Amino acid sequence: MEIFQNLYLGFSVSLLPTNLLFCFAGVFFGTIVGILPGLGAPTAVALLLPTTFSMSPESALIMMAGIYYGAQYGGSTTAILLNIPGEASSVVTCLDGYQMARKGKAGRALGISAFGSFIGGTLSVVGLMLVGTFLARFALRFGPPEYFGLTFMSLVILNMLAKGSRVKSLISILAGLFIGTIGIDYTSGVPRFNFGTVTLLKGVDLVPVAIGLFGIGEVLTNIDNLRERDIFKPKIKGLLPTRKDWKDSIGPIGRGSLLGFLCGIIPGGGAIISSFVSYMVEKRLSHHPETFGSGAIQGVAGPETANNAATGGAMVPLLSLGIPANSIMALLLGAMMIHGIKPGPFMITEYPQAFWGVVTSMYTGNLILLILNLPLIGLWVRMLNISYRILIPFILLFCLIGAYGIDNDVYDVLIMLIFGGVGYLMRKAGFDPLPLIFAMIICPIMEDNFRVSLLSSRGHFGIFFTHPISAVLIGISFFLLLFPLLPEARKQRERVVKESSDD
Repeated sequence: MEIFQNLYLGFSVSLLPTNLLFCFAGVFFGTIVGILPGLGAPTAVALLLPTTFSMSPESALIMMAGIYYGAQYGGSTTAILLNIPGEASSVVTCLDGYQMARKGKAGRALGISAFGSFIGGTLSVVGLMLVGTFLARFALRFGPPEYFGLTFMSLVILNMLAKGSRVKSLISILAGLFIGTIGIDYTSGVPRFNFGTVTLLKGVDLVPVAIGLFGIGEVLTNIDNLRERDIFKPKIKGLLPTRKDWKDSIGPIGRGSLLGFLCGIIPGGGAIISSFVSYMVEKRLSHHPETFGSGAIQGVAGPETANNAATGGAMVPLLSLGIPANSIMALLLGAMMIHGIKPGPFMITEYPQAFWGVVTSMYTGNLILLILNLPLIGLWVRMLNISYRILIPFILLFCLIGAYGIDNDVYDVLIMLIFGGVGYLMRKAGFDPLPLIFAMIICPIMEDNFRVSLLSSRGHFGIFFTHPISAVLIGISFFLLLFPLLPEARKQRERVVKESSDD
């Protein structure tokens, strides 16, 4: 009975005309972002974050969440028609989607992608309601030691799953933790790492850093690889999948929904991993695996369902534990804190309108996306003709306006430009910006709970191991840190034994 009361509360918020408008704006803009290669959902969320300051918290979160799952829808269009993924999570869709388009089946590929995305996104919201509320009740047992253990474990998992070298990921995390400590220490009132400047006394704001890393940095990186795209222009007809298409796709859609939701919950996992896992599972289960890569509809239905289902999964740790699972969730976490909402287990009880408003908006948002994507395929195809050279000046303009509009402070623009250069250099050197922004946002939560724990135990570190939950979380973290070293240590030991026996 309680679940129906919560749904009623959520729909009474999300179906308000204002929130419906922001939901539509979010999914519409997210679709465009997903369609245009070189932008990306993190860039879009970072750019639009300053525009939400005058909104209510519910409207702001509904719109930014819409951008997130809307971009997953849009990414499939370029993957199928251009063989270029609009979003990283649509890389796998290129393998079979583009081949279907070459065979005159572009409409069916786009159709099953839209329906699979709708089903996966909707089922993931059901999972979010069930799992999220359960986790939130469980997390009510958490105190400062448990929260420190949870944040520490999330950083360890992020280090394991981030792109590229684990050493580079660790360096990014440490840099993010350092940036997060800049400003006044609220416990002692002493300035930290402000280098004698008044500007840094307030700390480094999330918005200019995010816009710099994901906006300016992405633009500079794309300028290096700037090239015009040859657009394959098939005749798009027959958007509704046939009965055989549904028969072949219903299994992949069901499995993709489950796999996507579970992968989305894992910090650092999300839509990219879920789409790859779904593709490999479908290829393994198929009676004709040789058809994959040459236009198998299962290779489109499964991954496209999974990457949209991952959006609901990613919301679970954010809304119930206050732990972001990816860069967009990290930006949403920052937006919540800017709007005075403290994410975590108390969010359901203290901010029920925001929690259930966002959850139910994902139902309506997925329906809006289904209605948008099928009739407007022709419009999306025409948008692919827009040159990135035309988009660059507009993106940079929005970056400048967004950074300056926070406090009307020119130093925020300077910080944005500095981190834009940092983001560009990180990409060139093979560093992933996600761990840096993740660690920067989570640093205050981690530090506050660490210091409160030590204050309550009078400086004894044993408090983290006498509390069962925190002890388990920290134990898992150290195991995950040391596990990759075990095979190498074993090889080194065998090498030493062999050399000593030879002597």
